[in-house]
Amino acid sequence: MLIDESYSEIRDMMSKFADTEVAPLAHDIDKNGSIPDSLKQKLCENGFMGIYVPEEYGGAGMDYMSYSIMIEEMSRGCSSTGVWLSAHNSLAIWPILKFGTDEQKKKYLPKMATGELVGCFCLSEPNAGSDPGTLSTVGEDKGDHFELSGTKNFITNGKEADIAIVLAKTSKSNDHKGITAFIVETKLAGFNVQKLEDKLGIKGSSTAQIHLDKVKVPKENILGDFEKGFRVALATLDGGRVGIAAQALGIGEAAFRYARMYATQRVQFGKPISNLQAIQFKIADMSTKLQAARLLIYHASDLKDKGQPYSKEAAQAKLFASEAAMWITTQAIQVLGGNGYTKEYPVERYFRDAKICEIYEGTSEIQRLVIAANEFKSIN
Repeated sequence: MLIDESYSEIRDMMSKFADTEVAPLAHDIDKNGSIPDSLKQKLCENGFMGIYVPEEYGGAGMDYMSYSIMIEEMSRGCSSTGVWLSAHNSLAIWPILKFGTDEQKKKYLPKMATGELVGCFCLSEPNAGSDPGTLSTVGEDKGDHFELSGTKNFITNGKEADIAIVLAKTSKSNDHKGITAFIVETKLAGFNVQKLEDKLGIKGSSTAQIHLDKVKVPKENILGDFEKGFRVALATLDGGRVGIAAQALGIGEAAFRYARMYATQRVQFGKPISNLQAIQFKIADMSTKLQAARLLIYHASDLKDKGQPYSKEAAQAKLFASEAAMWITTQAIQVLGGNGYTKEYPVERYFRDAKICEIYEGTSEIQRLVIAANEFKSIN
């Protein structure tokens, strides 16, 4: 699909913010391992923390297409900042918008939309990654509340989060049945950040292991239907995959632009290396992959905005965009040669940041399973 021209103004605004406020901080964010509070405040003030939260709840009231453009542009400036926004908007706010009661929406969304409350999504565990049916976190019914106990792994925004969407087993089934989703306030007793991961890339984004020790969650904080949490998780991950695809696209775009610029300035054999066919072919392939990824992301976003099924399209967008970003950042280093391998130039950071896009929100292998399942389902 071709994106409507009405989004050009949104992109221009996002792009300007990314260029002036985000990109100049990216090196230090990576080096220091944190996003400055001053930048977070600007993101809040500009409405990025609640971009598709309806205006009645204090959000910007935009659509998912606008969200995808935002994540692309912010990730082009700094992928740690992009995923901080993505996890908050897509993995924490969206399931409350989709499955929450009126009371839950009124209680949490206004403060999440302004960034007063930051959200995270707690599904993965040390022994439950691609197979969420093996969750060991349990929710024990105590009458007017549940007690949640267990350990969650690789939680984006886990350090800063005020609100967590937590998936837990509330029955003794050995598969995905009996999983319930809860809205958990992280200030509750027993909710503890166990450790922070030291990662290859997106180093400014916190990735935490969370331990829950008999955390008392009131029953009114069940999100969606009781023991239908797997449905909440899958629906949330579909949207999350589009966000990660947009993050990958932003990283790839940043690497492409830098490699293209460098090729016009680097002189070898008496002329810019951009005159060499070997370099021209790399730039041409980078450009083509980016455009294909962008169209896949726009298509999935458009389907989501129209309320149509988009699980396959989300998986296709994430699969292609993440693998394209990994290829593009690898080629960008090659264009820069030895310079590309040093921290003096940003392409090595783009390379490190791109890899995670092939892993979180479902690995590339899982995306292929989702796509294949949808294809075979379509002929049955």
